[in-house]
Amino acid sequence: MSVAYCYHPLEQEHTLPGHPENRERLRGTMDLLRQQGLLARMALVEATPVSMERLQRVHSPSYVETVQRMAERGGGYLDPDTYVAPRTYDAALLSAGGLVNLVAAVLQGQATYGFNLMRPPGHHAITGRGMGFCIFNNVAIAARYAQAEGGVERVLIVDFDVHHGNGTQDTFWRDPAVFFFSTHQYPYYPGSGDWREIGGGEGQGTICNVPLRPGVGDQGYARIFDELLWPLAERFQPQLILVSAGYDAHWQDPLAGMQLSLSGYVYLAHALKTMADELCGGRLAFTLEGGYHLQALAYAILNTLRVLLGELTPEEGEVLDPLGPSPYDETPVDTLLLQLKGLHRLV
Repeated sequence: MSVAYCYHPLEQEHTLPGHPENRERLRGTMDLLRQQGLLARMALVEATPVSMERLQRVHSPSYVETVQRMAERGGGYLDPDTYVAPRTYDAALLSAGGLVNLVAAVLQGQATYGFNLMRPPGHHAITGRGMGFCIFNNVAIAARYAQAEGGVERVLIVDFDVHHGNGTQDTFWRDPAVFFFSTHQYPYYPGSGDWREIGGGEGQGTICNVPLRPGVGDQGYARIFDELLWPLAERFQPQLILVSAGYDAHWQDPLAGMQLSLSGYVYLAHALKTMADELCGGRLAFTLEGGYHLQALAYAILNTLRVLLGELTPEEGEVLDPLGPSPYDETPVDTLLLQLKGLHRLV
């Protein structure tokens, strides 16, 4: 078993003071990982700019040019939430290229698991537009790379960010070879992700949206993974699992209203690792999406990497958690689980 990570300091130059998605998100995280000795126990995969061929499997040439030109002019906004700084285009190419390189390392057996510690994030970006703090859709680009060049037929994408990955869903809406599973607060930005959205055409049934009311926490997420994700993954039989890892469902995140704790995130990471081990030879790669409470984000990533390194499970090892469990009662998920089990023929 080996774990690889990807990081490049250029991500620090994609930033805007006062914006939630700024350089401090990874500055503190990388400092913590160094202090805890995690980086020394993993292999570093180089981040290189994604090629135009790979990028344009997901994004239109006109949109790519728009981002490039805006950055060259000194920056601007793709929408009211999504900024472009002078080095954003370069950082976004590295963010996507880093995940592609990490997936290549996993597929070629150079690593068993990986984590792309790069930003800007990606799961809201659609073919011709960036939105929701996202520039290029890293996880979609990596999945298309695995299909086109990595000898992979079936990819499972799991997105536990608190916001629905609308860009990823749009990319694979009609693709029966990519299964997209998303847990997200609903109704909430970007407004998509209703439980009845299951894909179209040949891809009908290969999208499972789990729209959650505010207040769902560790127990609800564990049940969703155990009772929905596991049987769907076993039926789909993926050859690669990609994870859009957003840590903004933590109970202290300022941009959302969910109640996951750091122990809850350990459960999700361990479930995904076990799933990859059993279904696809451990081929598993995480990529960073959201997470805006800086301490929660840093410790969630730290604990996730400890899970991948085999140093932590939900039953063994100490979850490093300076924030503790949510003090609030959880919102139940029983009715939603019944609806989704019926819709996806799990009952």
